Amino acid sequence: MKRYLILSMMILGCLNGYSQKFEGLALTPPMGWNSWNTFATNIDEDLIKGIADAMVETGLRDAGYVYLVLDDGWMAMQRDKDGKLYGDPKKFPRGMEALGEYIHSKGLKFGIYNCAGSKTCGGYPGSRGHEFVDAQTYADWGVDFLKYDWCNTENLNAKGAYQTMRDALYAAGRPIVFSICEWGDNKPWEWGKKMGHLWRVTGDIVNCWDCELGHGTWSSWGVWKIINMRKDIRKYAGPGHWNDLDMMEVGNEFSDAENRSHFAMWSILASPLIMGNDIRSMSEETRMTLTNKEVIAVNQDSLGIQGFRYLNEHNIETWIKPLSNGDWAISFVNMNQEPFNLNFDWLKHELGDDLSQKFANLKNDLYKIRDLFNHKDLGDTSMPLKATIGVRDVLMLRLVRQ
Repeated sequence: MKRYLILSMMILGCLNGYSQKFEGLALTPPMGWNSWNTFATNIDEDLIKGIADAMVETGLRDAGYVYLVLDDGWMAMQRDKDGKLYGDPKKFPRGMEALGEYIHSKGLKFGIYNCAGSKTCGGYPGSRGHEFVDAQTYADWGVDFLKYDWCNTENLNAKGAYQTMRDALYAAGRPIVFSICEWGDNKPWEWGKKMGHLWRVTGDIVNCWDCELGHGTWSSWGVWKIINMRKDIRKYAGPGHWNDLDMMEVGNEFSDAENRSHFAMWSILASPLIMGNDIRSMSEETRMTLTNKEVIAVNQDSLGIQGFRYLNEHNIETWIKPLSNGDWAISFVNMNQEPFNLNFDWLKHELGDDLSQKFANLKNDLYKIRDLFNHKDLGDTSMPLKATIGVRDVLMLRLVRQ
């Protein structure tokens, strides 16, 4: 009987025009926190409430981090008698709706996780065959964000599976940001714009700079591996549809310099800024990095243009991103094993982006230079830029046209 009910809901949804996603959401890359990187499936009510409190107390919410996302492990190991998901009663004794109300009471948005397969990656009930029931459940709980994974999906077509959940979310009637997490295996950037609001472009991140950690049939990837993994996909990103480089590892055993470079690159590349560290115990330096409003403004720029590598000379990677009002963001990342003395002559370079048709004529137009991590002005582009960049550190600038 339940199968017929689900089928009827799917048919009814199609007849009523539910074959679309919610528009007007994620017009800039979503910002928030996700439980997986630090806690995996070891999450409970007290932890999530503590994270919600910390997002407010540390200034993260006010800096723009509003989505608090529970990843795998929140649900019971089986559905109830009506085929509905419910929270693990030991981990979440007051239930998921009450937890959502607490998150909302803090001025935050409630995010949750499931999987397109029969089971989640952690072995909990997946949404396969239950998409419309699950979507309605999330809507009833007040969910604002759904991360939808790709484990245990034997013989499923990725585009079709994500379309089914997209339609189910729309049929439920509550605007929910839909995060496609199928690891880039089926080129979601080519079809994801119509299905969701962001899509993962790689497998899981791990807290190392430039490594691959093998797990047999799959791998986890370091920050710089992820940055270099996909080519020519920036054209698919923009307001309401983003290339997702995965949750950040800022604050997870990186040096302060590596944290800054990691954060700068996610911002230049217009990736969602989803934290993955334990924000309750982070250092003040990590907090200052994550709440740096000048860097965040680069990520949240209204044009929504994903940046790109402009130069790689002397093992200094230079990445640029066109911004609104004719401004430009530039990151110089030192990949050397020793500090580097930068001497960058603006008059010898033409900044331009063929994709967006944005160009800066540095020979004729003057730009003020703003150092985004040190919050100070560095003169203008009439003179060469001289600076010392530490190992794996970044000099991140905003050029403001005069």
